[in-house]
Amino acid sequence: MAKVIEGLYYSETHEYVRVEDNYGYIGITDYAQNALGNVVYVDMPEEDDEVTAGEEFGAVESVKAASDLISPVSGTVVEVNGKLEDEPELINTDAFENWIIKVELSDKVELDELMDAAAYEKFCEAQ
Repeated sequence: MAKVIEGLYYSETHEYVRVEDNYGYIGITDYAQNALGNVVYVDMPEEDDEVTAGEEFGAVESVKAASDLISPVSGTVVEVNGKLEDEPELINTDAFENWIIKVELSDKVELDELMDAAAYEKFCEAQ
């Protein structure tokens, strides 16, 4: 069973958001990195780019497949995880520790559309 962390918000496309104040740290879940296999490249937006809930903001490539990253929330990118440029495999080591982008949230109400840990676990079991 993939690791799921309480207190995060999860999307059906297997991204998570960790919220701190008005910022969201977005990455892919343990379930997603497991399904992808060895991550070899992460395509990330630039700082100051806008991301929109439900829309693509980048991609993760593995030896098996490439997968679009779909933003679970809307906001402005304030930081990208530069470590992933040289070491994309960090996502396989710990997907929750190695977030992909940090955004300033434009509408926290969007979080209500996402799943909590229990709902996400059920969702993954049904996949």
